[in-house]
Amino acid sequence: MKPIDGSSRGPLATMAIRRGRSAAALAPTIALAVGLWTGGCQRDLSDIDRHVQQLLAQRSAQVGPDSVAPARSFGPPETAPSDRITSKSIPTDNPRASELSYAPADEARDFAQRLKAYSDKAIGRLPGQEAIHVTLAEALRIGQRSASEYLSAEEQYILASIRLLIERHAWGPRFFDDASASLSGQGTEGDFQHAAAIVNNLRVTQQLPYGGTVEAAWVWRATEQLREQATGRYQQSSELTLSANIPLLRGAGLVAQESLIQSERNLIYQARSFEDFRRQFFVDIAHDYFDLLQAAAQIKNQEGQLENVKRIEAGQKARFEAGRVAAFEVNTAANNVLQATASLAGQYESYILQLDRFKLRLGLKPEQVIQLDEAVLQLPAPEITLDQATALALEYRLDLQNRRDQLDDARRALKNARNQLLPDLNATAQVGVPTDPAKERGGVRFQPEDLNYQTGITLGLPLDRQIERLGVRQATIALAQQQRDFERFRDQVGIDVRQAVRNIDLSRFQLKLAEDQVRINERRVKELELKAAEVDTQRQLDAADNLQQSKDALARAQTDLRNAVLNYLKTSGQLRIARDGTFLPLPGMDKATPAKPGT
Repeated sequence: MKPIDGSSRGPLATMAIRRGRSAAALAPTIALAVGLWTGGCQRDLSDIDRHVQQLLAQRSAQVGPDSVAPARSFGPPETAPSDRITSKSIPTDNPRASELSYAPADEARDFAQRLKAYSDKAIGRLPGQEAIHVTLAEALRIGQRSASEYLSAEEQYILASIRLLIERHAWGPRFFDDASASLSGQGTEGDFQHAAAIVNNLRVTQQLPYGGTVEAAWVWRATEQLREQATGRYQQSSELTLSANIPLLRGAGLVAQESLIQSERNLIYQARSFEDFRRQFFVDIAHDYFDLLQAAAQIKNQEGQLENVKRIEAGQKARFEAGRVAAFEVNTAANNVLQATASLAGQYESYILQLDRFKLRLGLKPEQVIQLDEAVLQLPAPEITLDQATALALEYRLDLQNRRDQLDDARRALKNARNQLLPDLNATAQVGVPTDPAKERGGVRFQPEDLNYQTGITLGLPLDRQIERLGVRQATIALAQQQRDFERFRDQVGIDVRQAVRNIDLSRFQLKLAEDQVRINERRVKELELKAAEVDTQRQLDAADNLQQSKDALARAQTDLRNAVLNYLKTSGQLRIARDGTFLPLPGMDKATPAKPGT
């Protein structure tokens, strides 16, 4: 048998060479695929993080100049194999009771000393103990760096931007390269004919802004009969094609961009929500900080109360020993000393628990010792009417703006649902430019004169649109619900801000009353101390107790007023937080006139 190409090679050698050509033609595609996978999928995601950061910065800047875009860095994806994560049998550490131990405490030990050691350690009173001095501003900075709830809010914002980048990428040109190799055979009375084929399809697709898609492709084919026949030969050809599928009625127009439109708007909502969260986070941390200062003030008041009742007890003991009072007077004073001591121990424990929870909220370790600075924000009460505050809240509240824009989303959803009732009318077109079919290897020598094309229009009559009609009704009801929810939320915003204004006046009034009560009780205690020999024990103890309660009420009123002003700023949409998480005073706050004593 003579070689087909006229050379001196035999048929087996010829077939081997042709199969080598096919493999060689597929090799660049495989190399390209492996290169893209190792260079793209397996490389670090720094380019993704850069695009996300740019998008976050853009959206946050649109919310306001003081808004902050999360600046987070994430390590490479965890790909290390682990038997534990795929194990079907997970071990549980739960020993039997006989394997555990319990050491009873000595009932004679000094529990009071142990409690004092707990409190001294918690608030940094032990000698040589290192403690972090934390101001309110520093607490807010720490919270932005390590608080779990703050990090979670940042991640929600970042995830929203990633979802938008995914959607944007889906609307951009997308490149694909599919390579396939196949072997087929057909037998006739035990005599089989075999053929090998390799196809490579390199294409790019693009979604159109008003519906439909276009695709450009380069299809390369190589076939060869593995057993020589009279007509068997190696063939290679390729073709350039351009195709389009465009809706003209149903699915046409801006409805085609619904997923992109919603993703863009969702990121704006998330940017507003994150800024709103930052403000609420500031208020919450400030509330916790003020509450801790109040608890510390109450402990100080209780310590003063304990000293007072101890002094009364000592005085009554001296009078009893002099035979001037009965024994029950001493016992009454001693009983109050015990009550005050027990109350102080309970307040210390409550303060330690409250402080540990505050550290946990900031992302600090419970064993970290912190000392709070007593300096607080200067928050003067505003001069504003209820109507003015309501108008500010309706204009500036970010969550209300989200609700208002989400109502437009519901209106758009109804419009899109109505579009689904239209008939299907789609236009299709395809143009192909092949290589010369007469050549054994066409390569890239395309023949425009052999161009082929196909175009057409498909009409789908809306014979069954029951599901779509139900969708319209569903969207109509959803819009009505959204409208009611928005109106109710808007009205609730007005109620909340009016209450916030009234709470400021109430807190300021209660603060004045508490200041007056402290002054009155201090004078009463001094008067009774001067007449201690003429006054019974219970009256002195009652006066000391009233003084301590009025001081607690004063500390509580001071905290309530600070919280009330912060709540007003947040509720009215006027609270502004700097990039480091600290408070930005509004113009005019520094012009507040200090209250005169007794007013």
